[in-house]
Amino acid sequence: MALWTYVTARWQALLMDSYLHASAVVQATLLATVLGVGLGVAVYRSPVGSAVATALTSAILTIPSFALLGLLIPVLGLGVPPTMVALVLYALLPIVRNTVVGLNGVDPAVVDAARGIGMGRLRVLTGVELRLAWPAILAGMRVSTQLLMGIAAIAAYVKGPGLGNLIFSGLSRVGSANAVDLALVGTVGVIVIALLLDGVYVLVGRLTTSRGIRD
Repeated sequence: MALWTYVTARWQALLMDSYLHASAVVQATLLATVLGVGLGVAVYRSPVGSAVATALTSAILTIPSFALLGLLIPVLGLGVPPTMVALVLYALLPIVRNTVVGLNGVDPAVVDAARGIGMGRLRVLTGVELRLAWPAILAGMRVSTQLLMGIAAIAAYVKGPGLGNLIFSGLSRVGSANAVDLALVGTVGVIVIALLLDGVYVLVGRLTTSRGIRD
């Protein structure tokens, strides 16, 4: 009852924090998709290039989020800039890897057929290869989004937007009134947003992937 009372009394602020949290994650994922797909397209034909790109993005993911955010403070300050840079960097690996895997998985016979009817290299890439690789790319975006949901909460360390501020406030006030409510509401909010965004990805996948590829 105390938790429900807390939520109903502050629902407008909670909705705003939820919106900011989801917005940061979605924007970072979209930016990472542009960068990751571009990098994947640039290297997927080269085994060495693919290995280097995957290794570099994997190395970024091994950096503790607190450490990376702390390193960004002297350069970008506090708030949104370090939050977005960190989120984009952490989102790259699944997208780059899935882009490379998806493009390499396109049947060479399909590519040869496209070239045989007069399609140029760019048209083959955009009209055939990327379309066939889209389910893999979308899966990478889906993984990145779920990964960023938790990292975005940690971004409260640098005064980033979102539900992480509630979690940090609750943990810093353990033992006082509403401390548990703050942390619990923030945590549950992150989980709910993650589930909603995952459902959106399922819908986008159904709407943007042809039935023949899905089957």
